[in-house]
Amino acid sequence: MSKRAALCLGIAALGLAGLSGCAGEPAAPPATVFVTLPPSAAATPTAPVEPPAAPTPSAPPAEAAPPVVVEIEPNDPAAPVVPGPAVDLGAVEGAKGPATAGGDGALLTYTVVSGDAFFEIAQRFDLPQQQLLKMNPSIPSLGTEIYIGQIINLDWTTTR
Repeated sequence: MSKRAALCLGIAALGLAGLSGCAGEPAAPPATVFVTLPPSAAATPTAPVEPPAAPTPSAPPAEAAPPVVVEIEPNDPAAPVVPGPAVDLGAVEGAKGPATAGGDGALLTYTVVSGDAFFEIAQRFDLPQQQLLKMNPSIPSLGTEIYIGQIINLDWTTTR
């Protein structure tokens, strides 16, 4: 058996002896083992590797382009929302409740049903959310808190 194999066998035996305490039995104190290995074959020297020579420039380097300066102009202010009457475009997902109309056919109110969302209600009646919120100042949190059975004003000439 070679010295290397004997060393591996000795290390394995020590490992098993160390694990014997895992089974609940008291383990004997570990023994100290010193192992000396003979030196391995000497390394063979190799010739140093020369770094590649730097290429010689054949043309002068190009001049850097001047930085591009962009002037920023502020956006035009948003066009004001022009109030106008609500137009029912038909029930859609998120706005399936009933709408009531006056004698002249103008839409007056909308009743919120389960699954409705303020944004979809505004889209169903072709109204910007800001206009619908101005027509309904009692609706809190920009329309995120509406409840089933709530009446939403659709008459642009009044507020509720």
